[in-house]
Amino acid sequence: MSRLHPCDVSADKPAPGGRRRGGQAQVAAPSPLPAAAVCSGRPESMKKTVTIKSNRDFQRLYRRGRSAAGPTLVLYWQRNRKGEIRVGITTGTKLGHAVVRNRVRRQIREIYRLHKDELVPGRDIVVVARVRAVSAGYRAMERDFLRLTKKLGLRKPVSPTEPEAER
Repeated sequence: MSRLHPCDVSADKPAPGGRRRGGQAQVAAPSPLPAAAVCSGRPESMKKTVTIKSNRDFQRLYRRGRSAAGPTLVLYWQRNRKGEIRVGITTGTKLGHAVVRNRVRRQIREIYRLHKDELVPGRDIVVVARVRAVSAGYRAMERDFLRLTKKLGLRKPVSPTEPEAER
């Protein structure tokens, strides 16, 4: 019996089209997650990142924001009144073709996703990839991101109860 996505059919009704060749009706498998979480395409624990999209916001950060530069990344930040972190990622055409730029963008998004709990909320952050990011690789970009966020004071202070190894 083939399994269908819970959003396509309800768990107690056969699938549209009736029966398959073996005489068994297709029925959606019950999901351990709430229907809203399953049908939205992401689990409840994975929240969508709030991003900066408007050109005006990018220009505001470039003009008035504080910045720091590393070999692979440049970070700009400014406070916002939203109480949450908004992030924007810029990869210029100097980096290469679309495939290359998208790979760098995905890597930066993943670095941000893994470390966003360490960042102070209420900030707008723009990450600009430099040409060296293409050849440097993930670890170098992650190291630069962490160093630059610490330099700009964007990381939450580490509590003294945490072990040294986690810092």
